[in-house]
Amino acid sequence: MIEKILIANRGEIALRILRACRKLGIKTVAVHSTVDRQLPHVKMADESVCIGKADPSKSYLNIPSIISAAELTNADAIHPGYGFLSESATFAEIVESNKFIFIGPPSSVLKKMGDKIKAKKAMKDFGVPCIPGYDGILPDDVKLNIKEAKKIGFPIMLKAIHGGGGRGMMIVQSEDEFADAMKITKTEAENSFGNGDLYFEKFFDKPRHIEIQVMCDNYGNAIHLGERDCSLQRRNQKVIEETTAINISRDKISEIGKICTDACEQLGYRGAGTFEFLYQDDQFSFIEMNTRIQVEHPVTELLTGIDLISEQIKVASGEKLNLTQQDVQFKGHAIECRINAEDPNNFMPSPGLIKVFHPPGGPGIRTDSHIYSGYTVPPNYDSMIAKIIAYGEDRTSAIKKMLFALDETVIEGIKTNIKLHKRLLKSDFFTTGDFTINTLNAFIKDAK
Repeated sequence: MIEKILIANRGEIALRILRACRKLGIKTVAVHSTVDRQLPHVKMADESVCIGKADPSKSYLNIPSIISAAELTNADAIHPGYGFLSESATFAEIVESNKFIFIGPPSSVLKKMGDKIKAKKAMKDFGVPCIPGYDGILPDDVKLNIKEAKKIGFPIMLKAIHGGGGRGMMIVQSEDEFADAMKITKTEAENSFGNGDLYFEKFFDKPRHIEIQVMCDNYGNAIHLGERDCSLQRRNQKVIEETTAINISRDKISEIGKICTDACEQLGYRGAGTFEFLYQDDQFSFIEMNTRIQVEHPVTELLTGIDLISEQIKVASGEKLNLTQQDVQFKGHAIECRINAEDPNNFMPSPGLIKVFHPPGGPGIRTDSHIYSGYTVPPNYDSMIAKIIAYGEDRTSAIKKMLFALDETVIEGIKTNIKLHKRLLKSDFFTTGDFTINTLNAFIKDAK
């Protein structure tokens, strides 16, 4: 078993990893920026090391500083959490070359899955259903690209090959829009990811965003832990997630889950991972694979009773999965609301001092958060400050519990999106499950 883990992240996920380490009897090292000295996981860790200034490029994206901290503290392994360096093949390769354990898939797998064209080709080879599109890097020849787009038909979605987090994406409704869209998307991709390579896929008009959670060990064993519906998104950023997905048969989920685990076995995957799909007309179409733990993993944990972070750590340490597919049972319903420090009307970030924080409680309620009364939300990072998760015996019960939890939550001193969550949970489209990835943007537009 790993004896000491360096947590290369911040916020709620760093605290979540620390708690899993404590459960397993593993010592922890918290690396942090200058503005994160007072975070709970930094105070609770066995050791802490300041690795740089608030700017992520000088701290949480600073690979030499993270490796130096691991060497200084004699850590055995590094857990990247999500975001930052979690899907960086370069980081994983450096971690491996310095004889530390990277808690995630091998760097060779990250290289393949980090390039969306290579990932899509691999998935096709493994029998995973994929979205029709251009299977290569788009040349600069706009006329040629339009010709290729006409083969699958407009509208299409332009995407950055190394994109993620909702950036480097643009819908192109017609050939007249293609040239300008390509320039804009390429520029955004270069600024966000340091790489402007693009490709395109068929744009679906009313899809849902369904993802399949997998867990794999080093010995060819792979299981799936069901699905999550992440369709309620604002500008490609998830807002509410739930499981099980309403109005999709369990047979359909079992079928696509088996396809995903078979692909993992052929890929040589290790650890936690998520296959993301668009679901329309009773068909799944592969978007990408997230080679890390997801923000929304708690809903899966509540439904299955399986600690995903602990399983990640155990398989990284060389243990075999002690679960078979038959051991995974799904019971009840879980919903997660992402609480962001932002204006609920214009969605501008709202950093600043939290004067009062009172999290919700009661049966079936879980709050994952790093904030506290007196904490100052810095402007340097993602605006998510908490995740509230509600579990009930069925979907109706889970919705009621979530509404009670949101009413009970008190965050004073900054603005949050709690009011938006309440409106969404009470809406007809959420109650009936009649929503797609485009529903929330339309809902916000109509409310203005």
